[in-house]
Parts: sequence; C-alpha cells; structure tokens
Amino acid sequence: MDKWKLEPAHDLGLPLGKRLRSLQRESGLISTGFHLAWWTLVRGYLAAWHRLRIVGREHLPARPPFVLVGNHASHLDALVLASPLPWRLRDHVFPIAAGDVFFETPLATTFAAGLLNALPMWRKKCGPHDLHVLRERLVEEPAVYILFPEGGRSRDGKMMPFKPGLGMMVAGTSVPVIPCYLDGCFEALRPNERFPRPRKLTVHIGPPLRFDNAPNTRQGWTQITAEIEAAVKSLAPSEDKPVVS
Repeated sequence: MDKWKLEPAHDLGLPLGKRLRSLQRESGLISTGFHLAWWTLVRGYLAAWHRLRIVGREHLPARPPFVLVGNHASHLDALVLASPLPWRLRDHVFPIAAGDVFFETPLATTFAAGLLNALPMWRKKCGPHDLHVLRERLVEEPAVYILFPEGGRSRDGKMMPFKPGLGMMVAGTSVPVIPCYLDGCFEALRPNERFPRPRKLTVHIGPPLRFDNAPNTRQGWTQITAEIEAAVKSLAPSEDKPVVS
C-alpha cells in the first residue's frame, strides 16, 4: 500500500487578499461550511423563484475532473449551472469568473471566493501561465470548472463566439467537457437589471465531449472551441427564440 504523502496547501502563507484571488486557493473547514450554507440557499431560491428544471442530468460524470460549459447571458448563469452538482463536490467546484468584475474590490472578492468558490480570470491580462495553472489544477486535484467561453455576458440574449482559452485547458487530456444550454436566464436577469424576475429556468445538459487526441496547438484549440460551441448551440430549444419583455 502506498504511504500517505502530506503536502502543504498551495496557498499557504499568502496574505488574505492574495489568497482569495489565487488560482491555487484551497478550502478549509470554515469555507466548506460557507459553501454548503450558500448552496443550500441558492438551490431553494432557484426552485422557488425560478422553478428550475434540469434536463439531461444523466450526462453529468460521477466524479471529477470535468468542465461544465454554457452560454452566458446573466449573472445567474454560474449559480444555475452549478445547481445540478452533488453536495460532495462543492469544495471542488470552481466557477471561472471575470477578475475585473468579481475580484476588483475586497467585498466582491470575499463574495466570489468565499461563497461562490470562484477563481479569477483576468480578461485583459490573462496569459498562458494562468491557463497552464488552471489546466494543472483541473487534472491533478481533480476539479470541476464552470466556464463561459464567450468571455462576457450577451447583451441581447444571443450566443457570442467562443474564445479558444478552453481548448488550451483540455487539449490532449482525458477531461470530459459537458456542453450545457441555459434557457431563461437572460429573461430573468438582463445585464442592465439588478433584481431577478420570476422567470422559469431550464438547464439542458448534453453528452460529454473528450479531446484526448486533439493537438495542444493553436489549431487544436480552435477545433475544440468550434466543436464545443456547436454542441452548446445544438441544445437550445430554439436558437433564434425571440426575447419576451
């Protein structure tokens, strides 16, 4: 039998502000308690206010690592996409959030890291090193990522082109990517609104995609991105569904 190998936490010794913004942040007992309490409230809210429905739950892998990918039209999206996941994975689920939105102020950082367990992606200064760190953590921890490859919220409810960063994370790995389509989030909370409307939400979950043989090159990243984008679009009940006021 292999001996236990104890290693210090990767964020050990970092000041609180840097630890909360670190891509290698780890959960402790207190943060685990916050995660469980927060997601209990979120699940109750989504069920009562939005009558959340999950279609295709059987496509979710039983254990990590894997990546959930969806369209992005609302600040509700990460909450909705994480809701089908089991409680035992809560400390291993990391929404990848825009650093310039969710990690700019101490209050926003505390909320994003302490409750959402989000990891920052700085859109204007994200380099290959950050993507490499995320790729390593995804495979080695293992972890579950929630990712919106459009790079920002849609302003009209329609999907924007996916960016190739996701391809850099999964090319040549056995990590499954789960395409998802979120229906109703734009109508429930549009970009210029502060309070959600009581609109019905549905998550459509598709079969896993794997890219073990995809080359970890620019061409491979582009191919992966195009395949995932097409899979997400195929799950939409109606790709050009009109937006109802």
